[in-house]
Amino acid sequence: MKKNVGGIDRILRLVIGITLVALAATGTVGWWGWLGLVPLLTGAAGFCSLYALLGLKTCKAENAC
Repeated sequence: MKKNVGGIDRILRLVIGITLVALAATGTVGWWGWLGLVPLLTGAAGFCSLYALLGLKTCKAENAC
């Protein structure tokens, strides 16, 4: 698995994921808040399977990821 999520994309995924999971854990939003685990995990791993399927990459350079 080569990393295909870089920089700002990775930070946004982590922030959105943490926010959604925190809101779900506190009961502020419904069960759908747990879907925040997806961006949280893809941001932490630096790999998005949907990006790989579509051939996308948000890293600027090959070694930057």
